[in-house]
Amino acid sequence: MSVSVYRDVSRAQFSGEICPANRPAVLKGMAGDWPAVAAGRASDEALVAYLKARDNGQVAGVYVGAPDINGHFFYGADTKSENFRYGPAPIPQALDRLITEKANARPTSVYVQSAELFRHMPQVRAENHLDLLPDTVEPRIWIGNRTVTRAHYDLNHNLACVVTGRRKFLLLPPDQLPNMYPGPFDRTIGGVPVAMVDPEAPDLDRYPRFAFAQASMMEVELEPGDGLYIPYGWWHQVRSLSAFNVLVNYWWDDAPAMAAQPYDALFHSLLALRDMPEGHKALWKSVFNYYVFNDEALSHLPPGDRGSLGDLTPELVARIKANLKKGLG
Repeated sequence: MSVSVYRDVSRAQFSGEICPANRPAVLKGMAGDWPAVAAGRASDEALVAYLKARDNGQVAGVYVGAPDINGHFFYGADTKSENFRYGPAPIPQALDRLITEKANARPTSVYVQSAELFRHMPQVRAENHLDLLPDTVEPRIWIGNRTVTRAHYDLNHNLACVVTGRRKFLLLPPDQLPNMYPGPFDRTIGGVPVAMVDPEAPDLDRYPRFAFAQASMMEVELEPGDGLYIPYGWWHQVRSLSAFNVLVNYWWDDAPAMAAQPYDALFHSLLALRDMPEGHKALWKSVFNYYVFNDEALSHLPPGDRGSLGDLTPELVARIKANLKKGLG
């Protein structure tokens, strides 16, 4: 499978054609005119100077790993430990460390992940503008050396823009969840469950179902100025290929604000359904498919007869929440 490539994308094309397709898309040269990209093309040191001059001194979360992890931030000997340290540090300090590590044959892995530009570098946010998205979508910056972000999915759309360095993305659709062997919910690497199988070097004896996922896996490499649209829920593993890499990404969700979070429903279902007899679960799977995932489920009933399964008015939401609270004790 291949990823579609677009050039000179307008906001109308992005929102009206690319996003509705619900498939990853490369946007070549999308950020090619950014001052940060120009600085990176001059040299890594020029980009570091550009960023440091605009940093406001607030600390950010920084991952640091020993040389022997080769930039692959993951669990340690088991899922109760990690192979890295994480803590707050000023971004200029991390930038200086990254430039120093370029001279090492076996560098320490350093990664500033998901630092909000409005909080740390508002001037960078203002000078490197993206017209494809509303201004309310806040950009985040990712800075590191040769690192790997393990395969995971986000409950957001993602538009990733390479500022400097090259990046390789492995992409898999949401329906491959059973074949990705997701790790623990309660002890994650970066805030979301990650795949226990490594898509770049899968151990098929230990994770045999990943062989089915490989048939749908797509690979793309991005250069400075390129963008990649990753739709809601798509799995992606990201490898930074250069000794110094900077990426800016945008997360957003175009779904209406919901009265509850989907994961809340998942955890409630674990309490209510998971340990039922198989015959019971078969019934409830049909019930959920009909009432929750079928937009036409109640079309044969007039609105006044839909009751608790009808449109979520504020009054109905309040009544459902009260019943849930009562049911959960």
